[in-house]
Amino acid sequence: MAEVATSASSSANPSARSDQLLVVVDPAARRLDGESVRIAKDVLSAGASHTKVCLPDGPEEFARALRRRGSRRPVVVGDDAALLRAVALLHRQRELATCALSVVPVGPALGLARSLGLPTGAVAAARAVLDGAERRLDLLVDDSDGVVLGAVRIPPVPLPAPAREDGDVGPGPLRPWLRGCQSLVRTLASSRPARTAAAPGTAGPARLRVEVDGVTLVDLNQPVEAVTVTPGGGGVAAVEVRPLPAGAQASGLTASGRTVTVSGGHFRYRADTVVCGPVGTRTWVAREGAWGLMLPAG
Repeated sequence: MAEVATSASSSANPSARSDQLLVVVDPAARRLDGESVRIAKDVLSAGASHTKVCLPDGPEEFARALRRRGSRRPVVVGDDAALLRAVALLHRQRELATCALSVVPVGPALGLARSLGLPTGAVAAARAVLDGAERRLDLLVDDSDGVVLGAVRIPPVPLPAPAREDGDVGPGPLRPWLRGCQSLVRTLASSRPARTAAAPGTAGPARLRVEVDGVTLVDLNQPVEAVTVTPGGGGVAAVEVRPLPAGAQASGLTASGRTVTVSGGHFRYRADTVVCGPVGTRTWVAREGAWGLMLPAG
């Protein structure tokens, strides 16, 4: 794992903050958009009193860098998968409560980053790291110690192809070589059978029991089309169940509560971007203000 240490002189840059940053650059971000990574590193190095940049080659080195950050504030440069990996690692280390995470979104999959309010341009995201404010956010923790930042979806329908906007991966139009790489990836992916994601249009679990704080929202006698669980704010989870058309019950059922349990036949589910299961039962607990994210001030 390559490491680079840089510092900004207070005389050369009077506005430099006293933050000490550990910048962990996800390998995929370096491969897909090295230019945006370079821009982010330059902005962070110029604006912080001391910046240590780590270039891990894989998940193990990524985790090791976060574990050994000391008093430095962690900054992850990468896409939604890198963000989720960092939060999961800090959760397992029981350090989410005392650690404010910063993220510079770089990569093709940035839907979760956008939904959390993170800028997706390299310069704007790096400035938010330096000048932003910490916001405490809710998350869901399941009974296997997994974390969910955005949503649990049953069945795990495939995610839409990431839409690329100008500024997502740096200034200027999408580079021809990157378009070619993405086209090749899509071609290879479409030629292989999906092993963990349900195909579009396939039915989800036929029958599930969904309980919110011990109260049954839908039982096994009512087939369901989909179940969604999200952190609803205020330490509760928001639950939506779409029963299969059955007269008056064709509309969605909604509820909110601290604990949500889904059980029934073995089912798969998507937690943010990760497909999990099959499981016979799973319980999610909402935790208020469980993690901190640096977002643009105001």
